[in-house]
Amino acid sequence: MEVSINFESKKSESYKIYIDTKIDLKIGSKVAIITNPKVAGLHLKTLLNSIKSDELYIITVPDGEEYKTQSTIDLILENLFNHRFNRGSTLIAFGGGVIGDMVGYASAIYQRGVDFIQIPTTLLSQVDASVGGKTGINNRYGKNLIGAFHQPKAVFIQTQFLKTLPKREFSAGVAEIVKMAVMFDRDFFEWLSSHDLNEEENLRYAIARSVEIKADVVAQDEKEKGIRAVLNYGHTFGHVIENETQYKRYLHGEAVAIGMVMANQLAIELGTLSKEEADKIEKLLSSYSLPTKYEISDIDSFYDSFFSDKKASDESISFILPKGIGDFLIRDDIPKESVLKILSFFGDGR
Repeated sequence: MEVSINFESKKSESYKIYIDTKIDLKIGSKVAIITNPKVAGLHLKTLLNSIKSDELYIITVPDGEEYKTQSTIDLILENLFNHRFNRGSTLIAFGGGVIGDMVGYASAIYQRGVDFIQIPTTLLSQVDASVGGKTGINNRYGKNLIGAFHQPKAVFIQTQFLKTLPKREFSAGVAEIVKMAVMFDRDFFEWLSSHDLNEEENLRYAIARSVEIKADVVAQDEKEKGIRAVLNYGHTFGHVIENETQYKRYLHGEAVAIGMVMANQLAIELGTLSKEEADKIEKLLSSYSLPTKYEISDIDSFYDSFFSDKKASDESISFILPKGIGDFLIRDDIPKESVLKILSFFGDGR
C-alpha cells in the first residue's frame, strides 16, 4: 500500500509512505544508516540486503529518549564530517521515534540540508513520528524545543519489524493510533474498540488508516499553523509528565495516554466531552495496558511547565481537546483556575 503526502503549499516536495512494500533502495551516493544497538542487532542484516549504494556507513547511537540530545547530534555530525558526506549524500533513520527525530534534525542542519529516508521500526514511529517532517531534540527546558521541519524523501513501513517489539513499546504506539481516531474519525474509534490490534490484519489496517489521517493533516498544514496542532492531543500534558520524570518512567506513548485522560477531564469540565465518552477512551487505552493515572506532586510547577511548550505564548496555553469522539477544538482562553482544578484532581493520586 502507498499513501502520498501532497503539500497544498507546494513549498516542500511530495513523497510517499510505503506500507509493507518491499524495500529495494539503489542510492548512487554516500549513505549512512543511523540506528541503535538494539535495532541493529535485530534487523540491520535484513535492511542491508535491501540497499545498494556507492558507499555505505553504519552509525550507531545510544538507545533511549534521554539520549535525544545535542551531544548525540554532535556524534552523528562528526561521523558525517569524518566520512566526507556532502549535499548529495543520504541519511537513513532506522529505528523508533527517537532515532527518526534525531536523524531528521541532523539531516536538516548538516551542510544546511541533506536527504533522509525514514524506516521506522516501532509502532509509534510508524503511525506518527516518521510521517510529517517534524524533527528535533530535547533539552532541560522540555521536549523537542530544538528542531526543524525537514521532510523525508520517503517512508518505508514494514510491519515485520514489529514482531520483535516488546509489548510495552507496542502499547505505546497504540496510544497514538487512539489519538488519531478520537480527534478525526469516530468510525475508526468504534472499529478500534471492537478489533484486537494484536492480530496482524487488524494492525495493518490500523497503521494504514492512521497514516492516511496524518498525511491528510500534514498536507494541509505542514508547519503546524492550524489543524496540524490537533495531532498534539494528549501531548501538552504528556510532555510535562515526561520532563518531570526525566524521560525514564514512561515511554512517549504512555505519557501521551495519561495526557489524553487529563485533556478529556478538562473537556468534561468545559462541556465538550461527556463522561461516557471519556470512559470509552480510557477503557480503550487501558485494554492495551496503557497507564491512565499520574500523581502530580506540585500543581503550580506542573502548570508553569506548560509555558515551555511550543504551543504556548507568553500569556496563554493552547489546549487540544476532544469535541465528542471524532472531532476537536483548540482553546487558548481557558482560565487558569479551570486548569488548576483539573490538575488538583490528579494531585490526589487518582
